[in-house]
Amino acid sequence: MTKQTTEKHPGFVFDAHGKPEIGLSDEALYAFGHFVRSTEELILDLFSRGLLSGTTHTCLGQEICQMAVVRALSNPDDVVLSNHRNHGHFLSYSGNALGLIAEIMGRQDGVCGGYGGSQHIAYRNFHSNGVQAGMTGIGCGMALDMQRSGSKGVVAIMVGDGTLGEGMLYESMNLAAVWKTAVLYVVENNGIAQTTNTKDTVKGSIEGRGAAFGLRTWRLDDSADDFAHSVDQVVQQMRDGGGPGMLVIDTCRLGPHSKGDDLREDHEKQSIAQRDPLSALGRKLDDATRSRIERANRDFLEATEAIALASPESRFDPAPTHALRATTPAIVSDQPAQAQSVRVALNAALRTLLAESGDVIVLGEDLHDPYGGAFKVTAGLSSEFPGRVISTPISEAGITGAGIGLAMAGRRPVVEIMFADFLTLCMDQLYNHAVKFPGMFPDCEVPLVVRTPCGGRRGYGPTHSQSPENLLISVPGLTVVYGSHRHNVGQLLVDAVTRWPNPVVFLEHKLLYGEAQTALDYQVVAPSTQDHGADLFPTVRRGASAPDVTLVTYGGMLPHVERAANRLEAEEEISVEVVAPSLLAPLPRDTLVPLLMTRPRIIIVEESHHEFGFSAELMATLAEAGFSGTMARLGLPPIPIASARSLEKDQLLDDQTIVDKATSLF
Repeated sequence: MTKQTTEKHPGFVFDAHGKPEIGLSDEALYAFGHFVRSTEELILDLFSRGLLSGTTHTCLGQEICQMAVVRALSNPDDVVLSNHRNHGHFLSYSGNALGLIAEIMGRQDGVCGGYGGSQHIAYRNFHSNGVQAGMTGIGCGMALDMQRSGSKGVVAIMVGDGTLGEGMLYESMNLAAVWKTAVLYVVENNGIAQTTNTKDTVKGSIEGRGAAFGLRTWRLDDSADDFAHSVDQVVQQMRDGGGPGMLVIDTCRLGPHSKGDDLREDHEKQSIAQRDPLSALGRKLDDATRSRIERANRDFLEATEAIALASPESRFDPAPTHALRATTPAIVSDQPAQAQSVRVALNAALRTLLAESGDVIVLGEDLHDPYGGAFKVTAGLSSEFPGRVISTPISEAGITGAGIGLAMAGRRPVVEIMFADFLTLCMDQLYNHAVKFPGMFPDCEVPLVVRTPCGGRRGYGPTHSQSPENLLISVPGLTVVYGSHRHNVGQLLVDAVTRWPNPVVFLEHKLLYGEAQTALDYQVVAPSTQDHGADLFPTVRRGASAPDVTLVTYGGMLPHVERAANRLEAEEEISVEVVAPSLLAPLPRDTLVPLLMTRPRIIIVEESHHEFGFSAELMATLAEAGFSGTMARLGLPPIPIASARSLEKDQLLDDQTIVDKATSLF
């Protein structure tokens, strides 16, 4: 869907990367600044004529500000991460007016074929997204990759003053400072967010916020005569080393933020128009030169508009049904089927990954020796692989974003979140970024694995004992793997990291870490070729081939289900089958349904709050397939998990609860 063609403006020279070369002369700066403004005016005109859909955020009055940093980026490794107000940044990066206009119109000639629209664009090293501060952590990961590769590239992250209220911004600034990466935070300070004045929402100086994290800071006025030259110097200083920086650019917005939301007084808007640096730059030119530039821009955009209007509306052919990339060949050694414990198996898998794939980087809190992580899964690895097992600040969203950036740069990041409860802090990065980029842009992959321990029975209380898989499996495009001690968990992890080029959350139950990893008499259920990932993340089963009751479970509930099955067979003479998938999402429907359709009674057991979760989806799938037997489910009630062991025991499922439910079906 990402297009690489560029409709080049006849008045500009383009380099080998398709980026417009803009000299520092008044004429060149005015030509491109006016080109950006004229493009924005055309977009607004198209919007007013009902030819555009969605939300269009203008950059009128910020053209010089928007183009300044991007035009100063000259290294082919340089990255631009923009936001909902990205048009000037994109035009300065690409010069591709047709691609932008057709994209917003939803036409096939759009730079992303209409999929991204006004706010979401992927083009070489340019990415934009509509979530404030959402790209900042991703930029840290991309910059870390550049640092490790020895590149002189700079990651420019464009934010507005309205973004200064977002916590993700500060998480990323801290990460960039700790890692000493070449991230340049560019704050376009126009004094107003949407309709709220910045002075009412931001206290203290803006550059003081950057300085508090040790960032080098600069503050420039885009109406200054030497503004473009000063920006060049800032970018060069960034390229020379010294870690991250913050460039605050004082600018003004001539028009509304979006359509008709400009509530400023007329006198304020008049004052801003008088200050406008593009108009001031134009007044420096003689009338003939200025008229020639404006006529050339107008003619070019009129022709571009005609081409865009003639481009067919975007259509899917056929409409996609998923956003998952196919399995890739194995690149590291297989893991042994048996291990002393699940913890040992996972530790060995990480060691194999680090030893045999230079692209693997492990990030997380307190992973370093001698601590080795809260559950000791990374013990010994930081000593053996210095610089590739990285202990991070307590910054779940930030390190998840950094993992996405590393993955987009071609690395294979493994991010450890200390407790699964904290995944809620990562949800924006997973829900709005990790799965969106590969889902929208075929050239973009995010092979990210987020590992995390989950589950209760240790008395940790309501924010350290949860099983949040019911939240995760509802995220389109997110793979959720939850193995057990009857699976080869080390192989599950190795395959998730190296063979599955899709975002994965890899769940590990705390109480399974000490269990011996052994398959016993479990057999792998033949995976359906229609189920994405079912071959890598198998379902296993044991027990009667024509059972009286089938118990379906996963993860940390499997030991309890096994004990209940033994009791049902010994005490009640009920034949029992146990089915344990390791892949929860995408649900392996075509693997599970043929196995379960002929069973007379099915109970699905999960430790999570079972409403709207795995059991609900599996039961719905069976019902849609015409299942005629009896189904039931067991899970937690929708209340917080208690801390006191006695109370927690009353809440969580036990063997007796499973036995009672099974016998009640006869």
